[in-house]
Amino acid sequence: MPSAPSPDLVDLRSDTVTRPTPEMRRAMAEAEVGDDGYGEDPTVAALEEAYAGLVGKEAALYVPSGTMANQIAVRVLARPGTAVVAGARQHVVAFEAGAAARNAGVQFHTLDDGAGVLDPAAVAYAAELEAYHQPEVSLVCVENTHMAAGGVPWSLGELAAVAAAAPGVPVHMDGARLFNAAVAAGTSPAASAAVATTVMSCLSKGLCAPVGSVLAGPADVIEQGRVERKRLGGAMRQAGVIAAAGLVALRSMVDRLAEDHARARRLAEAVADRWPAAGCDPDRVLTNLVVFSPDHPEALLDHLASHGVLAGMLAPGVVRLATHYDVHDDGLERALVAIAKAP
Repeated sequence: MPSAPSPDLVDLRSDTVTRPTPEMRRAMAEAEVGDDGYGEDPTVAALEEAYAGLVGKEAALYVPSGTMANQIAVRVLARPGTAVVAGARQHVVAFEAGAAARNAGVQFHTLDDGAGVLDPAAVAYAAELEAYHQPEVSLVCVENTHMAAGGVPWSLGELAAVAAAAPGVPVHMDGARLFNAAVAAGTSPAASAAVATTVMSCLSKGLCAPVGSVLAGPADVIEQGRVERKRLGGAMRQAGVIAAAGLVALRSMVDRLAEDHARARRLAEAVADRWPAAGCDPDRVLTNLVVFSPDHPEALLDHLASHGVLAGMLAPGVVRLATHYDVHDDGLERALVAIAKAP
């Protein structure tokens, strides 16, 4: 079994490596719990209510992971034998092991999302194809922020334009890092998710909770989602023990995301200085992710590791650095030095 990285390492592989804060650990130890299978866990109920309020939806559902939240949304909103419009590099398409095809019987109509957003004209075109003997579009998925594009947040105007491009078609927002998007845009999570029928956010990334995501939407959709959660094996019992950390995350960890964004911008500037042709534009690094394509990525990862800095890859040739709560200024400086010295 692999051992955990040394605490002396600067871990930029992902913001999922964050560990619960002391306040979260206390809340978990003291959480009031009940059997959530019977709807009797008060802490889970409080978390669901809090998230629904923050994103402006009627109801919410606590689930073990963001992937499960996305899969529940696809199962409830899309229909078997239809098409789901999404960006080719979105998490629900590229990073969920083909789950939507297996779980929901849908196929993806993928669009270019190299810039992190979708072209409304391309969405409208996909919706028109039903008249030409192609699958009906039953769902549009967006990802905010767009991870593979470097944590790009959508503007409210871009979101409204995509929703309007396919009238009557529901929109699911993979908002795994929705709070990063809202902080970067200076808006509220509710405004960012306003056009979405359903929206999900991860509590275990930049918000530091140890586990869990929340899916929100209309009350009837979320009730259907509870059934699908059970079918996928995601129903939990005394889940208030972990939901308590999620409540702390929502209450105390959102505003500080701006610190992660500022550190990511400094990393992006160092990357752009060292590899000008690697595709990293610091002006586009608005949240906590830095994505770039150096000439020798594997050698770079080895070099960084030799300097006590861990990084990861998203795809062949593509490196990602992620800032988060456990990356402090001293660790950032170590990473900057390592990047500057990279061969």
